[in-house]
Amino acid sequence: MVQAAANTNRPEDISPAEWDVRVNLAAAYRLVDLYGWSDLLGTHLSARVPGPEEHFLVNPFGVMFDEMTASALIKVDEEGNCLTDSDYSINPAAFVIHSAIHLAVPELTCVMHTHTRAGVGVACQTDGILPISQQALAVYGHTAYHDYEGLAFDLSERERLVADLGDNRVMVLRNHGLLTAGKSIGEAFMWMYRAERACKYQLSFQQSGAKLSPIPQEIIDKTVEQGKVANSSKGHRPIGQKEWPALLRKLDRENPGYAA
Repeated sequence: MVQAAANTNRPEDISPAEWDVRVNLAAAYRLVDLYGWSDLLGTHLSARVPGPEEHFLVNPFGVMFDEMTASALIKVDEEGNCLTDSDYSINPAAFVIHSAIHLAVPELTCVMHTHTRAGVGVACQTDGILPISQQALAVYGHTAYHDYEGLAFDLSERERLVADLGDNRVMVLRNHGLLTAGKSIGEAFMWMYRAERACKYQLSFQQSGAKLSPIPQEIIDKTVEQGKVANSSKGHRPIGQKEWPALLRKLDRENPGYAA
């Protein structure tokens, strides 16, 4: 988390713990835009507010991702009520999708959803993410699939979203886009980075028309297991822990001001 910003610009009615989450989530929105994953006002990222209440933060519908700030984020409760005084409302689909995971799996404190060219391109394919590159194998063993049900306005879809996600951290929403979840904002962001990269490389290969050099199944299995160790606390890259501070430094150089 951004410790230096925890008490800078913080309103008195927001706790230091909540403000820290707000600052990091606002940074995630700006990074999503910086990497070209935003969809004008569409899509959404959320983070659980620390504490016993079932509250989480999501974007105000009307604020661009590249201008998101900590104070602009809207806090909602488990019923979808907005608890933040704002001139904006929230996307109802954001509540359905994000509340599904936050309420069912509280330890997954951050959920991200995108509609990118690469992500939707692969989401429209029957076989989804293919194990054809090292980058694809970084997410292949952690990816679930959820069938398209129309605009996510129906609360009953929440149960199916959670069931389909299971223990995975990446989910391809068929004909729709990508979703990732993590125990931290940095973890969820890095899963999205890896999923987006896998989709981009897959489309690049498919559009080339070249003959595939397939990876043997035993190497696929080996690489997936190697990745699980590398991503864990025993590995060299516990996901999000090294990357997130570096990403914040990059954002501070290229689009500061999110901690306002």
